[in-house]
Amino acid sequence: MRTSMRSNQKVLGILTGSLSKRHSGKDRSALLKMALHSMRKARGCWSFIRALHKGPEAASVPQKDCMKRVFSGIQPTGIPHLGNYLGAIENWVRLQDEDGSVLYSIVDLHSITVPQDPTILRQSILDMTAALLACGINPDKSILFQQSQVSEHTQLSWILTCMVRLPRLQHLHQWKAKAGKQKHDGTMGLLTYPVLQAADVLLYKSTHVPVGEDQVQHMELVQDLAQGFNKKYGEFFPVPTSILTSMKKVKSLRDPSAKMSKSDPDKLATVRITDSPEEIVQKFRKAVTDFTSEVTYDPASRGGVSNLVAIHAAVTGLSVEEVVRLSKGLDTAHYKLVVADAVIEKFAPIKSEIEKLKMDKGHLEKVLRVGSEKAKELAYPVFQEVKKLVGFL
Repeated sequence: MRTSMRSNQKVLGILTGSLSKRHSGKDRSALLKMALHSMRKARGCWSFIRALHKGPEAASVPQKDCMKRVFSGIQPTGIPHLGNYLGAIENWVRLQDEDGSVLYSIVDLHSITVPQDPTILRQSILDMTAALLACGINPDKSILFQQSQVSEHTQLSWILTCMVRLPRLQHLHQWKAKAGKQKHDGTMGLLTYPVLQAADVLLYKSTHVPVGEDQVQHMELVQDLAQGFNKKYGEFFPVPTSILTSMKKVKSLRDPSAKMSKSDPDKLATVRITDSPEEIVQKFRKAVTDFTSEVTYDPASRGGVSNLVAIHAAVTGLSVEEVVRLSKGLDTAHYKLVVADAVIEKFAPIKSEIEKLKMDKGHLEKVLRVGSEKAKELAYPVFQEVKKLVGFL
């Protein structure tokens, strides 16, 4: 940012010199005013972004096209696994260092679309908070909060629910997949949670949402609801853009055709970031590959081995091509141990930090409380405007 301001000053100096040679006094004055106006506008944009770190009261400059706000959420259903980390959390850490206004929510309201034990859920919320902090989420750079503590999420969700037709929700692929598994036990919460997702995003006038491939259809619903609201009540919500992670879905170690999941009944299928080195080695030893011993990357015909290569590349920061080249001469049995070692090295400091953070329940509760207060400060004025537009006030 400082470099940008210095560049502006340099440009102004050059422009001033050029004007003195090529234009009359009146022309020079008019053009100089235009240049100064452009510089002040740029400075105002950066000032607004900096002010967002200090909360909505400091952000007194009107919202312009320069503002970018990122929102994403994660369910507190157990310790994050390798897929969560590579597909979402690692990207979240990067985004908080790049963007001016970033919100990450532990979406506990979404978690109860399936039955939850209250005691376990309370602990899972704290465990997820510890995991996110240990992975690098910094409450000084982003707002980390508990969804259920900001009541505007559910209030906006109801308004949006009244704008979407039933068939639209019934045709979402995740409803079909989950309702099919639950047969006749699919709840209304399971059906309508994509609308709550839309409320999560729109409540903060978010402009960008990091998502995985499996959430693209839900993001289309968010965009449609934003456009539908704007058409009915006037331009109000930004239509958010998806930020697709560069990491493809991490596959189950036991079934390369399915994604890695916390709920997988096969305990060897999923690597959690708090697994011991022995557990990680065992899971990779048992990873499903094929009858070819060479290490290659061909997701279409060698799903299991390709999944290992993708994981190896992601945790080391190498490209897939580099990983394959460096693994030349290794058979898949030995390569599994190489990947396991890389994952252990990646997660060792995170695992240690999680254990420390979980010992301080008061600190975790404070992080969520302060984050929820900050989120509420942003959400409240937006929802008051929504109420006026809808006709509630």
